[in-house]
Amino acid sequence: MFTPVWVANREEPLADPSSSELTFSGDGNLVLLNRATNATVWSSGANVTAAANATVLVLLDTGNLVLRGSATDALWQSFDHLADTLLPDATIGLDKVTGRARRLVSRRNLLDQSPGVYSMELGLADVVQLLWNSSVPYWSSGDWNGQYQYFSSVPGMAARHLFDFTFVDDGREVSFACLRGFSVAAPDVWELGDRTAGCKRDVPLDYCGGNGSVAGPADRFYAVAAVRLPYDPRSVGGPVTSAAECEQACLSTCSCSAYSFGTGGCSVWHGELVNVRHLQLADAAAGNGEVLHLRLAAKEFQTRKKSRAMVIGGAIATGTAALCVSVLVLLLMVMARRNRRNRPHCDGGLIAFRYRDLQRATGDFSDKIGAGGFGSVFKGSLNTSTTIAVKRLHGSCRAEKQFRAEVSSIGILQHTNLVKMIGFCCECDRRMLVYEHMPNLSLDVHLFRSKSNAAALTLSWSTGYRVALGVARGLAYLHESCRDCVIHCDVKPQNILLDGSFRPKIADFGMAKLMARDLSRVLTTARGTVGYLAPEWISGMPVTPKVDVYAYGMVLLEIVSGRMNSEEECGGGEDDDEVVYFPVLVARKLLEGDVMSLVDRRLSSDAVVEEVERACKVACWCIQDNEADRPAMGKVVQILEGLVEVDMPPTPRLLAAIAGRSHSACT
Repeated sequence: MFTPVWVANREEPLADPSSSELTFSGDGNLVLLNRATNATVWSSGANVTAAANATVLVLLDTGNLVLRGSATDALWQSFDHLADTLLPDATIGLDKVTGRARRLVSRRNLLDQSPGVYSMELGLADVVQLLWNSSVPYWSSGDWNGQYQYFSSVPGMAARHLFDFTFVDDGREVSFACLRGFSVAAPDVWELGDRTAGCKRDVPLDYCGGNGSVAGPADRFYAVAAVRLPYDPRSVGGPVTSAAECEQACLSTCSCSAYSFGTGGCSVWHGELVNVRHLQLADAAAGNGEVLHLRLAAKEFQTRKKSRAMVIGGAIATGTAALCVSVLVLLLMVMARRNRRNRPHCDGGLIAFRYRDLQRATGDFSDKIGAGGFGSVFKGSLNTSTTIAVKRLHGSCRAEKQFRAEVSSIGILQHTNLVKMIGFCCECDRRMLVYEHMPNLSLDVHLFRSKSNAAALTLSWSTGYRVALGVARGLAYLHESCRDCVIHCDVKPQNILLDGSFRPKIADFGMAKLMARDLSRVLTTARGTVGYLAPEWISGMPVTPKVDVYAYGMVLLEIVSGRMNSEEECGGGEDDDEVVYFPVLVARKLLEGDVMSLVDRRLSSDAVVEEVERACKVACWCIQDNEADRPAMGKVVQILEGLVEVDMPPTPRLLAAIAGRSHSACT
């Protein structure tokens, strides 16, 4: 922000400064014109003796704006017409040559450069004075002491023989404020630094009649302690011996605004109170201050009394309400803690069940609906509407803290083709997982029907194909869409559950991570066959997501045929030496273009040729010996959806070798 140090036309400011023009007149003077009217608003008024075109305007490094003629002497300079800022080399006082008095004059406010009511000038007796309204002195420097080089009223100058300019921003700083019962008269210009309007009463003293006599309730007085009394006090005529008599003397006159009674007797003030000053704490403690009794309307005390009562009442009500709320919150916390002890609680979005709750929900684990390498599964019910499946893990060696962390990481996996985990149990050495129950059991029940399972249904081709596509989507999510790749490690029909709409849900994902056991031993024990294990896993190589791709290919072949891939037959056709090992048979039938003969006989009339061929091709690619030749599950989804064409796959050499050994056994 820039500070204006000189203004040409302070007394007559232009309404539209953008219409002004500063130029030279015909006689060489500097003039300010109003371009709208072409009238001269201001002129330097110098006595120019040189040619008109010889005058120049120069801004010196000191900030002095100088009008010069042909010589170097100044015809006019801004330092002779100071505003409210004293620059270096500028002087105040009487110019004995021109007879002009140089002085500083305040501005009205921060935005209005017009002359204000305060000024600083040097008097005839070499006394620096601060004047109000250019006539009333309110501060004087005192006489100049030539021997010691300081003003008598400024003894601090004697130490260094210099003025000491300081910025005070502490308790000593003098600030302007309104007394009690008064407020700012002109708040719009107050913020701009113009305090000349002063303060006004909040409640007028309107109890005086037209003839100056008191009418109505008497006004009251508010004591302002430790102050320097205002200017222009008046004495009360007649003897006044007490503060009560002084107060009554003020009340008897409508124009009386305050009184003070002290060692000097009774003093009263009429009209405005000028320069009332609160003393600093040190001065007040030393007893240097006086007590000013400020006259206020009776309504002012009533209003403040009501306000005080309202504040006190509000504070009491608020405190009481806060206490009641605190007690209520405490009671609720105690009740919640008791309830938490008596019911399952949530841990990372999953419910942490107590063992006895699951024991009661499953009827003491009486309804066993499945078993596998990781544990047994029991059917249960949390309430009349929520059926659950509880997997009781065997052999989990994870500590409680680690088990909870691993379960939480599995619980955040959410996909329409993944079984939803509801919660878990971790008490002592008991480790259990709670899932949503799938009413249509697992895929193997419907693919490999047996006389012992009368509830099994034959899946239509469209349902089977939809199951295959859903499983592919679920595995693609685990492999490619999770923050950390999740390898299932046990993809098989028994771990593909079907909901009420026969939508597939992959189960047991993440189990290998929880169990921390040798994966190959778990899975071979679970299946009793290597039919779903990839060749690299059997040979002890590192496990990658491609082991799930291999297992998925085997499952897809079983969906097509409706039988286990491990079933082998000798002499299954006209050629008695023919070996029927389904994965190898699929590769051969693809080359012959006879894929419909591979479909489950129960579904042959319902199958779609394009979908059967697509499923057989992608399945053969998934079971390739080299894991690099197997597609990612995301691409498998695209192939089954018909978005990507798939080439003819080669026959897996390892499976062909297995078929050859089977052929030798048959012959």
